[in-house]
Amino acid sequence: MGDGDGWARCGHGHTHWGRFGAAGLLLFHRDPGDGVKRILLQQRAWWGHGGGTWGMFGGGRHSGEDPVEAALRETSEECTLDVGSIRVHGLMVEDHDGWDYASAVASADPGAPRPRVKPASFETRRAEWVPVEDVTERRLFAPFARSWPKLREAMTRVVLVVDAANVVGSRADGWWKDRAGANARLRDDLASLAAGVRSLPGGLVPFEKTFVDPVLVVEGAARRVADEPSECVRVVAAPGSGDDRIVELVAHGEPDTAYLVVTADRELRSRCEAAGAAVTGPRWLIDRLPARR
Repeated sequence: MGDGDGWARCGHGHTHWGRFGAAGLLLFHRDPGDGVKRILLQQRAWWGHGGGTWGMFGGGRHSGEDPVEAALRETSEECTLDVGSIRVHGLMVEDHDGWDYASAVASADPGAPRPRVKPASFETRRAEWVPVEDVTERRLFAPFARSWPKLREAMTRVVLVVDAANVVGSRADGWWKDRAGANARLRDDLASLAAGVRSLPGGLVPFEKTFVDPVLVVEGAARRVADEPSECVRVVAAPGSGDDRIVELVAHGEPDTAYLVVTADRELRSRCEAAGAAVTGPRWLIDRLPARR
């Protein structure tokens, strides 16, 4: 029993489980065999609140606990899913005036079969991967049923494609003396986005916080940066034009993925938007990176 276990009353006068709020995991997977998109659902034990209904794995947050940590902890306590093997893409928060429920939206590896998941606590009657199209045919836990239409639209990852040459040229950090070094510094700064980004431009996804996948496209003398190790940022060396490589990336994108390109180049903006990507300028990104002196 953690210190978050217990009932709380929100400002609307409703009673909720979780003294410090609650969190759950919305995990999706697109099967590489049949191409069907499914989500992992929990059937709640008959004896509990909403017994027999289906919804996300989750529960009350402990004091000071990060919502994503809470969602993953609760899921690992209630089923056999290896939460270390999934990727969290964003966080959605439903505010109830003094109490909130945070939904961590994540995916399982799309290149592998969906994980086999079984109940692991007395709170779980069944664990099942349910096709997205069939979710509303289940008897859903009432709060999950209300949130499902919005959650359904959020099952995506966001890839942030950075036009390195354009962004580096917008930062006064001596790039004209050492272009490769400036690209490497930008790569290292992009790693700070692992903590999450708020307020993506253009309402790209309905997340309060987005855990983007940064892709830095380098060209010319900066191509060698792609040969250096990087844990949090994928660096792509363009064999020729960096613009052409960026358009290629977004035009041949992966399923369940939204692309946000960072550039001030008008022609590249037009080409990326025609390929279905969203585009924002370097200032938006620079404002979210560590300050350079």
